[in-house]
Amino acid sequence: MHKHYSSDKNAQILVVLLKAHGIRKIVASPGTTNMALVGSCQYDPWFEVYSCVDERSAAYMACGLADESGEPVVITCTGASASRNYLPGLTEAYYRKLPVLAVTFFVGYYGIGNLVPQVIDRSVWPKDTFKYKVELPHIKDDADFQFAELKMNTAILELTRNGGGPAHINLATTKGDFSVKKLPEVRVLKRINYNDQFPILTKQVKRVAIYICSHAVFTESETKAIDAFCKKNDAVVFCDHTSRYKGKYRTMLALIAGQEKYDSPLCFPDLLIHIGELSGDYMTYGVLKGAKNVWRVSPDGEVRDTFHKLTHVFNMQEQTFFEHYAKHPLRETVDEDSYLNACIAEYKDLYEKIPELPFSNNWVAKYVAPRIPEKSVLHLGLSNTLRAWTFFELPKTVSTSSNVGCRGIDGVLSTFLGASLVQPNVLHFCVLGDLTFFYDMNAIGNRHVGNNLRIILVNNGRGMEFRLHSHPGQRLMGEDADAYVAAAGHFGEKSPDLAKGYSQALGFEYLSANNKEEFDIAIKRFLTPQITDKPMLLEVFTDSESERNSLQALVNLKSEVNTKKLVKAVVGKSGVKLAKKLLNK
Repeated sequence: MHKHYSSDKNAQILVVLLKAHGIRKIVASPGTTNMALVGSCQYDPWFEVYSCVDERSAAYMACGLADESGEPVVITCTGASASRNYLPGLTEAYYRKLPVLAVTFFVGYYGIGNLVPQVIDRSVWPKDTFKYKVELPHIKDDADFQFAELKMNTAILELTRNGGGPAHINLATTKGDFSVKKLPEVRVLKRINYNDQFPILTKQVKRVAIYICSHAVFTESETKAIDAFCKKNDAVVFCDHTSRYKGKYRTMLALIAGQEKYDSPLCFPDLLIHIGELSGDYMTYGVLKGAKNVWRVSPDGEVRDTFHKLTHVFNMQEQTFFEHYAKHPLRETVDEDSYLNACIAEYKDLYEKIPELPFSNNWVAKYVAPRIPEKSVLHLGLSNTLRAWTFFELPKTVSTSSNVGCRGIDGVLSTFLGASLVQPNVLHFCVLGDLTFFYDMNAIGNRHVGNNLRIILVNNGRGMEFRLHSHPGQRLMGEDADAYVAAAGHFGEKSPDLAKGYSQALGFEYLSANNKEEFDIAIKRFLTPQITDKPMLLEVFTDSESERNSLQALVNLKSEVNTKKLVKAVVGKSGVKLAKKLLNK
């Protein structure tokens, strides 16, 4: 009877990845739980398998193999006390930076701590025995499969990262056979350092996009590098208000991405280059999961598989990456700026379709965004506020920030205050909801508050995010969500006096608006481009229904593709002429 690969999914994934990463050498100790891996490698002539009964000796054997060959080496053993004997050898590997991968197995989490024979807890090892460790459960579905391939890739990449060192993978295993003839397709991750050979795409890509999440301020040379890359590769830069890129190829995608009845082809690039950290723009983040391929570029070199499509991690400065691919384009020929022009045309088309919105956070954002004084700083509260403002562009000289690191409501005003102290002669604006404001209201009582502060408090009496049509709180509970999920009714239930009295007592100039007419009057004073003798607070009172309806209007601007206009924008005039010629039209 012919033997092939194990039917255990975890073992199959690991075998594929070991081969893809060029890891041949395996030191196997006897046992049952690790048999799925050992047998699979034994029946595959590609591997070099060595036997060692003593696990302590096996780990040291791997040290010698790795040191002499310069290659990563796998050690694998069964459950019980076997893995404990790896510790001396793995400690040696740690301090000598030797690429030794310890692969252990267990029957499943249910066995740990429940007096199941030969099951021990390997969740914690001494810190100086590995650079990276991961425990993976049985694979039950596609999500488990994706998680396993990601974490095994990460462990293998850690063997050679920053000088190298040992790693540990602990796998739940199943009893199976060796009947599998064909291994599954597994995504292989690669880390590229600045002195490595940069990858060349094997397939021609039509659309290349950069996605910038929250990011430090770009230098002039960094912006030029991105612009040069985009020009050479007909690429575009998808941004939100925390991206801070203000170059030629900046595109705010949220209005396009957020359409509920229309999927723009512009939202699905063939290659997405991911830089920056976290984003608060859930609409853009959601559609970009449809990108075909993702490259992550960051000087930290960490594996961040935000979109479940990651294939390469470029461990380098972003400028180095963009300068390289500006000189060595990813595409052979491009119709210069066609992708950018298509995005601009699509956004303009949707923007012009926006109806008169009800008095709401979204209406305030649309009205105020283009009118923020030049060279100001804008801080945005999370969720409903950040989403509202991400639909609309700001003046180019306005810098923006938001607490998207944790996306919590605590600390927005305090962060805003801290930022305002750095440039006391520059206007600092902050827009936030009532729960966020009152949660952190002590900040505006700080004695360091300057006259350069301007705050818009959108008071709808609740956490409005939980009452929007798109949120499960509204869909599943309706008005009942107000009681505890949306925390309505606190802080005076939209009291016209609470924020007014508090802010005025602290030396603020207080303004308010209950409708568009009152807002038109108040905003003229609020947007005074000069620093006044007092900081300002503009309280805007809205209601749940208006907030819901305004968002529904913005995400239902289009329900079908304008094919002719889109094709012309994407391929350019020359492309249209060529198509007509080929079709004899």
